Amino acid sequence: MKNTLISKTIKGVSLAIATSALSLSAMAADINPAVVYSDAGKFDKSFSEAVWNNGVKRFMDETGIEVKEAEPTNLAQVEQYLKRLAKRGHSPIVAVGFSQTNAVLAAAQEYPDTQFTLIDGWAPEPNVQNVGFKEHEGSFLVGVLAAMKSESGVLGFVGGMDIPLISAFGCGYEQGAKYQNADIKVIQNMTGSTPAAFGNPSKGAELTRSQMESGADVIFAAAGGTGTGVYQAAADAGKYAIGVDSNQNHLHPGTMLTSMVKRVGEATYLSYTSAMENNWQAGPVTLGLAEGGVDWALDEHNRPLITSQMEARVNDIKAKIIAGDIVVHDYRTDNACTY
Repeated sequence: MKNTLISKTIKGVSLAIATSALSLSAMAADINPAVVYSDAGKFDKSFSEAVWNNGVKRFMDETGIEVKEAEPTNLAQVEQYLKRLAKRGHSPIVAVGFSQTNAVLAAAQEYPDTQFTLIDGWAPEPNVQNVGFKEHEGSFLVGVLAAMKSESGVLGFVGGMDIPLISAFGCGYEQGAKYQNADIKVIQNMTGSTPAAFGNPSKGAELTRSQMESGADVIFAAAGGTGTGVYQAAADAGKYAIGVDSNQNHLHPGTMLTSMVKRVGEATYLSYTSAMENNWQAGPVTLGLAEGGVDWALDEHNRPLITSQMEARVNDIKAKIIAGDIVVHDYRTDNACTY
């Protein structure tokens, strides 16, 4: 299903929000946006922080319109926040993370005139925009890089909560690694079976040390705040790590090989701006490499680690995925990782 949000590809998009202060103030009267962050915290150095930095903050800086923010400390508070914001006239309300799905369903049914944007979940209500990403495509790219960088022939993957969404990261990563080197070994571990798995750095460090003891010299974390433990353990051991969601290259320069960026902030920003332009639409929105929704990060922090050969290789593969010449299997289609 095509969507206005999809048609405006994130990469290189020019929204022309307002050309004058007068037109901006006129549009501002029609939007009262809000966001409910994940219970991992607004500054989790990963998912929610990407929503803040590249979505909420960007929107407020560019438009001068306040975004009402809610920071639940547990899942039980999410539905209360969503309903409270809707009751007070906020719309659209961005709900950050799949764990908010049931809460969004309940709030959307109670407040059918409120626009909700759910990131990484599926709430089939006529007033909910469901934004998903092709994480497997971006993970494929960093898997290629990891295989090129590895000297041991063993890679690691530390996931957060053991769910298909996180398995899609690991599956894409392994596909990319084996596309580059069919003989490479990938060790995968999940941190836990509840949302708390995204906020357990000590467990992330423990799993990373175990993987390194088994030979892993590049470890990819798709685990929210748990990833900070992964990166620290890799840095302490002189190994490489790969960040996720936000560009995390700056956390440990010299350790962070790259980051698999997932532009949840851009999706947030576009939810608000499309509402301003009166073309916000409910329904599914899926963003992959072609739409600029996922990618790999190259900047001054990891530039010394990426050779020209590595850069050319991964960008060639990226172009082939976009063109359809390489099809990356999505674990979520059959709950299996096939190549």
